[in-house]
Amino acid sequence: SASLLNARPSSLQRAAVLSQVNDSGKHPIAFDSCKLLPDELNYEIHDMEPLGIVSALQCWKTFIISLSNPFEVLTDHSSLQYFMSSQVLTGCQAYWAELLSEFHFTITYCPGRMATLPDALSRWDSMYPERGMDFISKNPQNFHQGIKQDGIQESRFFSIKVEIFSDLLDKIQKELWKDNDYKEILNQLARVESVPDYSLEPQAKLLLFQDRVVSPSNEVIQLNILQKHHDSSLAGRPGQEKTLKLIKRVSYWAGMNQFIKYYVSVFQKFSRKKNIHHKKFGLLNPFSIPSGPWNSFSMDFITQLPQSNNFDLILVVVDRFSKMAIFIPAYGTITALDVAQILMAKSFPNMAFQLV
Repeated sequence: SASLLNARPSSLQRAAVLSQVNDSGKHPIAFDSCKLLPDELNYEIHDMEPLGIVSALQCWKTFIISLSNPFEVLTDHSSLQYFMSSQVLTGCQAYWAELLSEFHFTITYCPGRMATLPDALSRWDSMYPERGMDFISKNPQNFHQGIKQDGIQESRFFSIKVEIFSDLLDKIQKELWKDNDYKEILNQLARVESVPDYSLEPQAKLLLFQDRVVSPSNEVIQLNILQKHHDSSLAGRPGQEKTLKLIKRVSYWAGMNQFIKYYVSVFQKFSRKKNIHHKKFGLLNPFSIPSGPWNSFSMDFITQLPQSNNFDLILVVVDRFSKMAIFIPAYGTITALDVAQILMAKSFPNMAFQLV
């Protein structure tokens, strides 16, 4: 019977299913799933997919590395079919390609809607709480309201204020009422008229689009929101899709997809290009072999030692020919002139004796 591996990671975890195929169909024989590591959460999708395959193969290596016939690996990214023959690979991809070279397999494209088994492990509903409102709107009979609606709105807006600085909210409020694109919508909501997908936050008088703060057509405000969700140390400078997903949770403005993707692409391009402010380094050349004792010596310091007779530093002078070492106590405040005087008084006499 043939072997079949179906690996399908999500944005939070990865999963894979190992199956055997015979005349009666596919029979799953092993499952593997785990949460993504913090570093792996920042991977782009074109790195996430081969990571899922590599992890699954490493997990079941003892079972499939000795197969006489090539086994089949299913993926919902058609470009991965040419992964092993690609001439241009990143550092991680080159490492993964080396690991995959141990196995005898073929990669076959399979649409994501057909990968029901690994999806059951990598796409739990409990891992995606932001999808709960969609579920409630489509299935109102399954929703039980445990707290008052006012409390829900208040807590939701409090979480929005955590995501965006309060001073930025004030700027949004002032500029929004000046924006011609949203002025009519604000006036309709002020007259308690219904506008699809839009609502008015009662406390701060902010316009919400599908429970997200609407940003006016002001590039300064939009750039501040983007920088907070991308450039800050807490954000970790994620890629285009992750940055877009983070901002879409709390904010909305027209054309935000193009604006965010362009900013992130330019940021990554220039952050990788570092200007060099020095001459090019020369070739590495070894020191010449000394012809006799003390023709060439090296020295170094052993610092931050506990005080002994008021000394807290040791100057070590080593003859490169005989490996003879001289240990000279000194102070942590030693200067270049002090080193020269110590060498003249302590080391050079020994050197002269050895040279005679």
